Amino acid sequence: MKDDFRRAVPADMLTGKGRVLLSGAAVPACLLDGGAPQGAAMQPDGSAAVDLMLEDGRIAAVAASGSLAAEAALDLGGRQVWPMLVDMHTHLDKGHTMGRAPDSGGTHPGARDATSADRKAHWTHDDLRRRMEFGLACAEGHGVTAIRTHLDSHEGQAETTWGAFAETRAAWAERVALQAVALVPLDSYRGGYGERLADLVAAHGGLMGGVTRAAGGAHGDGLDDIDELLDRLFGLAKARDLDIDLHVDEAMKAGALPHVARAALRHGYEGRVTCGHCCSLALLPEAEMAETIALVAQAGISMVTLPTVNMYLQDRQPGRTPRWRGVMPVAELCAAGVPVAVAGDNCRDPFYAYGDHDMLDTWRQSLRILHLDHPYGDAPALAGPVPAKAMGIAAGLIGPGRDADLAVFEAWSLDQVIARPQSDRLLVKRGRRSTARPPSYATLGG
Repeated sequence: MKDDFRRAVPADMLTGKGRVLLSGAAVPACLLDGGAPQGAAMQPDGSAAVDLMLEDGRIAAVAASGSLAAEAALDLGGRQVWPMLVDMHTHLDKGHTMGRAPDSGGTHPGARDATSADRKAHWTHDDLRRRMEFGLACAEGHGVTAIRTHLDSHEGQAETTWGAFAETRAAWAERVALQAVALVPLDSYRGGYGERLADLVAAHGGLMGGVTRAAGGAHGDGLDDIDELLDRLFGLAKARDLDIDLHVDEAMKAGALPHVARAALRHGYEGRVTCGHCCSLALLPEAEMAETIALVAQAGISMVTLPTVNMYLQDRQPGRTPRWRGVMPVAELCAAGVPVAVAGDNCRDPFYAYGDHDMLDTWRQSLRILHLDHPYGDAPALAGPVPAKAMGIAAGLIGPGRDADLAVFEAWSLDQVIARPQSDRLLVKRGRRSTARPPSYATLGG
């Protein structure tokens, strides 16, 4: 096979029609629906040597390498093949405001205030559509198949943002699957606005959500009535049969997570709640951490860690090197049976000045930050089947009957996937070679 694999693939090979055999693929077993097939040779990093039969845009069969045959066949030569990935915690409405929003100083309070100023000055329907579309084009060009985005839903802004999102979701329905979550400070649910917002979310098929702090405040203070507020939120969600996704404890010292878990148990919402960030959990004394994790597991909560953004924001002080990583204790959560996903969070906005909606890049960074290696184990699942299951969608796995949404890397092992950006990855969408590439910043405009 030529060094430039993408150029070596015949133009008539991956069209999404007919039967095509992709032979000699290396797929992490945790990304195979049902695990490695019988007889498949296993690499030390947990990847299985398999053949993939594609038929009319779907995967018809997965078998041990060398056991399938077809008239049209492409030998991958042992290259790593993954499903397209899932980003279940983003902020498409905030994205790509760097250079326009006020400088945040890289702190959480600064980012909150800078975003508020930009939202009040610029967040029109057209502005939101333009930036959301750009973010989605970036994600599509990197091989992201599904996104859950949190949408700032403050009174006076929510209708505009959700309307823009609904149009964007419809326009992208065949390209990137989208879900949305209402994002407001938890105390926004105290008054009548909570009912109106819940109705708006239900009308758009979204999720209820929020951040466990008071409006204008910080995590860890200002919510003496947190249990009553959570009961209010869960009650609104339950009345409309909506799932819940919350920003929780995004600080060194905060303790909302146990309150959320107990609320989920009180309201019979086991398996329907997601909590993102939960930074302070990692700094608890070991016994208290274990007790909290056990409570989270009992409540059936899915967790999302956001290492790139939390390392950017947490423990930032001028002239001082940060002393901690700001990420949740993923190994301990996984050991307790709690589903944990990694996600990208913010992109080129006051909460995170960088990023490109590339979930592979997010996963690569997360693996190194969280020490999810030696061995790799099921680490790739944190960007594929785990978030897909939490979102209730059929994505993030390779298996018979599933869409042939694949990424072929110029890498023969997981350490090679991690070592390079994989900017030369070959993307396949429903069996058809994708021509999508990250867009030029010149197209962003504004």
